[in-house]
Formats: sequence, structure tokens, C-alpha cells
Amino acid sequence: MNDEIEKFFARGNDYWLTRFVILRLLGFVYAIAFLVAVNQLVPLIGATGLTPAHDWLSRVHTFYGSRHAAMVHVPTLFWFGVSDLGLKIFAWAGLALSLIVLAGYANAILLTLLWIMYMSIVHIGNIWYGYGWEIQLLETGFLSIFLCPLIDPRPFPKSRPPILVFWLFRWLGFRIMVGAGLIKLRGDECWRDLTCLYYHYETQPIPNPISRYLHFLPHWFHNIEVLWNHFVELIVPWFSFGPRTARHVAGLLLVLFQVILIISGNLSFLNYLTIIPFLACFDDTLLRRVLPRSLVARAEQAAAQSQSSWIRNGFSVGLAALVGWLSIPTVINLVGGDRQLMNSSFDPLDLVNTYGAFGSVGTERDEIVFEGTEDSSLTDATKWKEYEFVAKPGDPNRRPAFIAPYQPRIDWQIWFASQAMQTPAEHPWTFHFVWKLLHNDKNTLSLLTNNPFPDAPPKYVRARLYRYQFAPLGDKAWWKRELISEWLPPLAVDNEQFRQLLASKAWLD
Repeated sequence: MNDEIEKFFARGNDYWLTRFVILRLLGFVYAIAFLVAVNQLVPLIGATGLTPAHDWLSRVHTFYGSRHAAMVHVPTLFWFGVSDLGLKIFAWAGLALSLIVLAGYANAILLTLLWIMYMSIVHIGNIWYGYGWEIQLLETGFLSIFLCPLIDPRPFPKSRPPILVFWLFRWLGFRIMVGAGLIKLRGDECWRDLTCLYYHYETQPIPNPISRYLHFLPHWFHNIEVLWNHFVELIVPWFSFGPRTARHVAGLLLVLFQVILIISGNLSFLNYLTIIPFLACFDDTLLRRVLPRSLVARAEQAAAQSQSSWIRNGFSVGLAALVGWLSIPTVINLVGGDRQLMNSSFDPLDLVNTYGAFGSVGTERDEIVFEGTEDSSLTDATKWKEYEFVAKPGDPNRRPAFIAPYQPRIDWQIWFASQAMQTPAEHPWTFHFVWKLLHNDKNTLSLLTNNPFPDAPPKYVRARLYRYQFAPLGDKAWWKRELISEWLPPLAVDNEQFRQLLASKAWLD
């Protein structure tokens, strides 16, 4: 029996290159995530941000009744203090540590620091960090801690890669894909009648230039795309647990699927992150064919000199048992029929989560456009100037951006506010956003691509709802749009009702 166990753990010797690639890609994703934090944390959740973290933590404290209970349910280092300078230093430190991992140096201590730091940001991020890929990065980062020795940061240390952790990565990839596939079949009917991609490229959160060309492909091609989607999300993941050849083929299909998604839209760092668990389908027999010979030689040398560690094997077994136990609610969720949750966590540390994407697809794209004016009184002749955001559609003649894996978070939140005739009352942060625009707030304007009022703040700001459609191929414009309605009436700093709303801090809800 001991020989069989030793033989099983010895299979980790086939994954030196796999571990190397996983950790490098993880370092890249962490670096992007912390770069976003460097640029956006203070404007979004700083002391005078759109939804200040300090006020958010106070509400969490009040909700749970005590500081200790709040810290248990919402773990974050920022319970010990949060300031603009602290947020900046924290984000820069995370970026620096991420670049070390990207450069090829990682150990359990370093990866634990990154995991705790990013969890601390996610748990105070409020609506700005409510996306599925945030908890997915936390789960991925947690598993990665157990890929490395405690202290030795070298790319090819003495201790061999732990085979059980690669199985746990495959289990993560399986849940991501099957969860996404099931939520589609159980959600929007267009996934069952194969028509979702008639609309998706146009109505997705932030299209890129290629999205327009994909949108105008023939409907029969879109039907095939949906069938391919169902095949890759619901059938292929099962083979990631199969024999070597089946695993390699499954891994290639799953990675290819994510690359296609990267090309077709701007889904933040989600698709780059999702590739990481699929890399666990590959072992060195495949990767040595595509990676540089010098790297392969180092991996082969490490495998020849590797040492088995019963301590690390024991930690791997303990980790597998923990993940198995925490997976029970996620499995129940997957088989739960119409009650399936999407992108949810069942434990405070976000260790094992449930995932999904695009359970519903909009058929029309509505877009909120914010405008300001220098006029002190409003008439039919008032001249309004539009605010342009980094990536979301605005000026119909402006080419969509290639922005992923970077994520302009306010652009995403405005997309959510634009959906299904949502009202400002359902997105109260938009009132605070308007207040910031009325004062030419430097931090808030850093989230945008222009300031139409560089000399003095506008007197009024309003928001209008437009329906956007891709302009036909060949047109000079990228979009055509039609005004639907006023979304926010013109607001000024002396509007008493507006000031009372802000004083109530209802925009924190």
C-alpha cells in the first residue's frame, strides 16, 4: 500500500513545467488586478470616493453587531484602518509582489500574502468588486499557495510539485465550466434555441472592435457557436479527469475556448484567470514540446534531483479533504435545478465557490450617457457636453476599446445600471457620481477619459438613456443610437432634495 501511495505522489514529477506556467500566469493576473487597484481604489472607495470603504465597514459592523463578528464574516486587513494613503501603499505593494511571481519566484509565504491582500481589497470593494472573477481569483490564489515550498522561491526547487493540487485545479476548472453551462441552459431560452449570440456581441458589457464584426456573422454561424459553447462547457470538462491523451485534448479545447472569448470581448481578466486551472490538464510530456529548451532542461534536472516530502504530501491530503468538504454546497448548487446560484461563495474566505456567466442575454443595448452644461439656466437652447468613459460606448464615432485584461470598474457598473430599465434609485451611487462631476472632483474624473469642463465645473449634470446598435459594416460610425428617455434629470449643487439625499448617505446602499 505504501508503495502505491508513494507511486501516486511521485506523479508530481511530471508537472514541473506545468507548475512553472501556472504560477507565471497567476502572477500576471495578480499584477493586473493590483494595477486596477492602484488606479481606481481611491476614486471608488477612498475617504471621499464614490462609496467610501470606511463607511461601508461601519455599516458591516452595525449589521453584525460587534467588531469581532464583522471581522469573522467579512475578513479584511482594513478592519485595522483604512485611508487613501494606506489603499495606495497596499495596492502598490500587491503589484510589486505580483511582479516577483511573474518574474519566476514564488513560495507559499509570498502567495499567502498576495491572497490575503487581494481578499482584503475584495471584501471592502462593495459593488465595484462584486464580480465572479474576484472570488475566482481568491480560490485560484489559495490553491496556488500549496503548489510551492514554504520558503524556497526558485522556479525549480528541490521538492516536487504536489500531484493532488493539480487535481484540485481540475476540479476548480470543472466547476467553472459546468456551472457556466448549466446556468445558461436553465436561464435564458435563447441558449436553448441557439439564438443568444445573435445579440451577445452587441449587448455584452464592453464590446471591442472585433465584436462588431462577429455580430454581423450569419445566424447559422451563431447557432453553431452556441452548440460549440454547450459542448465545451458541459461535455469537455469531464475529460479533464481522464487519461493523459484525453486530458491534453480537453485542456487544449478549454484553453482555446478562453482565447476565443478574449478575442471577442472585454471581460476583464476573467478569461486569463480561467485558463489557469485548465493548465493543470497538461503535464511536462506536452509542455516540453512547446516551451524553450533551456527551461525544459531545468525542469528535467529538477525532476531528477527531486525529493519526496511526506509533510507536503500530508498538507496536500488535508487541502483535498478541506476542498472536498467545502465543495458539498457547490455540488448541491450545481444539481439544484432552477435554484442554481451564480458566482456565489459559501464560506467567508471564498475558498470554494460556485461560478457561472451570462445566464441571461439582453437583446437590446441601452446605454446611460452623462452630460453637463455651463449654462446657469436651462432652456431648449442649452448646450450639453458628454462625458466619455474609458471603454463603454459613448460617442457613436468612437471605436470600441481593447481594454482587457484591465477593467474600468465604473464602466461595468454603468452597464449594470443600464440593464432592463433600471432606475437611479436602484443604483444610488450614481447620485454621488453626479455630485462629484458638479465639483470637477479630480479623483472621479481620473476614472473617465475626458473632462468637458476643464476651466470650471458644470452648472448642471444629467443622464440620458440611449439605445445603441452596431452600425452596419462599412459605415464610418461604429454605433448608431436613439434617445429613449431621461435617466436622471438635470441636477445642480443647490438642489435641496439632491443635497438631502446625499446627506442621508443613501448612495452607500
